[in-house]
Amino acid sequence: MSDIEMARIAAGSVTLHDARNKERWTVALEPFEIGVYALTQEQVAELIGESARYPRRPATDLSWLRAVRLCNAASEWEGLDAAYTFDGAEVTWHTDADGYRLPTEAEWELACRAGSTGAHYGPLAEIAWTSADGVTDPQNVGGKLPNLNGLFDTLGNVWEWCWDFLDPARYDDYRVFRGGGFADDSWSVRASTRRGGAPRMHHEDVGVRLARGGFDGGAAAQGWSAAADRERGSLDGPHPPGWTPRGG
Repeated sequence: MSDIEMARIAAGSVTLHDARNKERWTVALEPFEIGVYALTQEQVAELIGESARYPRRPATDLSWLRAVRLCNAASEWEGLDAAYTFDGAEVTWHTDADGYRLPTEAEWELACRAGSTGAHYGPLAEIAWTSADGVTDPQNVGGKLPNLNGLFDTLGNVWEWCWDFLDPARYDDYRVFRGGGFADDSWSVRASTRRGGAPRMHHEDVGVRLARGGFDGGAAAQGWSAAADRERGSLDGPHPPGWTPRGG
């Protein structure tokens, strides 16, 4: 398989923002690795034994469940320990595994921001494919300027799945995706915007950027906790349709 180029992200902290719940929280993170690019059509095709129509475009139309399975397939290809096991549609993350996985939401934002504190890590026209470019499909990865971590397209081009639940008290099993897509405007293509969808949902503007790193946290790591998921999921609250409002 074509190499999955990874960048090492140093330990740090990041403050996340949930606009719907009007919450901010700060997470301290250990070092981890994350893909320089979103996973491409070529890489996915090699993993599943198919051909790629547009090899250098990010792989899209990926559900969260398929993205998780692709993580395990990439781990198997390279002889790494699988990060996930499955019980039907239930997925368990083995946080000490060294294989490929989805980034946590906090990892994704720390890697995306690369030390920046604003909505974007550079002029949007130079770093992200958005509706302002007038494109009608995802574009080849690496076509705009990278951030200071050397990562391309963390903003714009395609949204990217993360491991975390969006808001289990309101959206049940919805998982987070981040970053904005080629058809979105500047209000959506922001480092803090949180959106998400059901694990089997798939769209032409949602892909995945793989991460790696094992941690001695049991059922908790890198800003995520199984216990916190259960606690938030038990809260009473309405279940409105749609996604969270625009991020700040």
